[in-house]
Amino acid sequence: MGTTDLVLAALVAAPRHGYEIKRIHDEWFPLANPLAYGQVYSALGRLTKDGCVEVAEVRADGGPERTVYALTPRGRERVERWLAEPVAPMSPGAGELVRKTVAALRISADPLPMLLAQRTAYLRRMRELSDQQPTDPLAALSRDHALEHLDADLRWLERAADRLARPDPVPEAGPPPRPDLSPRQNPGLPGSGRTPDALHAKTPEEDQ
Repeated sequence: MGTTDLVLAALVAAPRHGYEIKRIHDEWFPLANPLAYGQVYSALGRLTKDGCVEVAEVRADGGPERTVYALTPRGRERVERWLAEPVAPMSPGAGELVRKTVAALRISADPLPMLLAQRTAYLRRMRELSDQQPTDPLAALSRDHALEHLDADLRWLERAADRLARPDPVPEAGPPPRPDLSPRQNPGLPGSGRTPDALHAKTPEEDQ
């Protein structure tokens, strides 16, 4: 999500200062990393320069002075345009998990321990999210989105294990050496001597 556009969205209802914007963000997205104050004020600086927000007042309220920002007509148009635009699909093969798996195979390393650890981490996180019962329906939307992504990654892990069980899952490449994935030396994942069934097996945590 774009921090700059979220800052603008937080100003639609009323002018606010940076501390209020941060609090609103963290309330809207409880599963996301808390927004840093530096991110808020950096975004406000850019938006002010672009004419999307303006200083409404400087408020003390018995404490340190805080600059209150208001949305300009240009900023409101930007929010409306941002909300109407579809989000670009994730680039295929760009995830860290995919990069690690492919890199391991390219250098004849065994990716199974990492994949098993990743599966355990995903299951643990899914249990944590499933145990949450948000009273706010919008917070539930965020939780459901996170659960669906984790579930998709788990299905990818299982599909990767099945694909790696094939005689030659790595296509011919250029200069980089191709790992030996022949069934004779690698009945399961390269160098492991184990079949992909290990990835489908229950972890100790699942048996509890």
